[in-house]
Amino acid sequence: MEIKYDKIGVGYNRTRKPDTFLTQRMLQHLSPNQDGIYLDIGCGTGNYTKEFQKRGFNFIGIDPSEKMLEKARFENNLVDWRLGSAENTRLQSNSVDGIIGSLTIHHWTNLQDGFLELNRVLKPNGKIVIFTATPEQMEGYWLNHYFPKVLSDAMIQMPSFEVIKTAMNFGGFKITSTDKYFIQPDLEDKFLYCGKHNPELYFDTQIRSGISSFASLTNQDEVEQGLTKLRADIDSGKIEGIIENYENNHGDYMYIIGEKL
Repeated sequence: MEIKYDKIGVGYNRTRKPDTFLTQRMLQHLSPNQDGIYLDIGCGTGNYTKEFQKRGFNFIGIDPSEKMLEKARFENNLVDWRLGSAENTRLQSNSVDGIIGSLTIHHWTNLQDGFLELNRVLKPNGKIVIFTATPEQMEGYWLNHYFPKVLSDAMIQMPSFEVIKTAMNFGGFKITSTDKYFIQPDLEDKFLYCGKHNPELYFDTQIRSGISSFASLTNQDEVEQGLTKLRADIDSGKIEGIIENYENNHGDYMYIIGEKL
């Protein structure tokens, strides 16, 4: 993962900005207090970590990409940025009061090892909030119509809810609740399905470069072909029917909230 994100990290912050609603929702699920110490695992350039810090909460940001952390440190030196991974945080046992992991678990080397490690560093009764998308949810993205291999490759990486649940239980966590998230038209963070309501976004090279699935060199032929087809369907109005055919109630992403047993 560090190699992939060292490469796309160059322009990452131009489009991967913290979304106000997602920030509020993650904090609502975590319920942090200003006296605690919290961990943002797989923090990347720390866009959300910095937002949490601005709101008065003390966060440690851990990521395996030194390039990402360099950008994080340049923009905010108040956060404790550290090189590490979910499987090896290098933190002391029982040292953090809560954990947030946003769009990161599909990059972990081993889910069970990751949750075991996070359980080790989390204090008793501490909360963990995971923001992710499941393959079932991704099957409902209209992007499948234009970029089937891009989406197929992405879905292979994403663990199912049952796999996540099993790994969390193995790691000593109990899932207490889940919360579906549907992409909003005013989404500020331009991740994979950001163009759900605005297909034009995918023609922006900066937005595509900040999305690992689109930035992958192995997918470039399909991306170009898919964009050509998408352009034609937008111009003809056909896109409206295609988007309508993919409407569902699965949610586009989801929050998984757990507690240390």
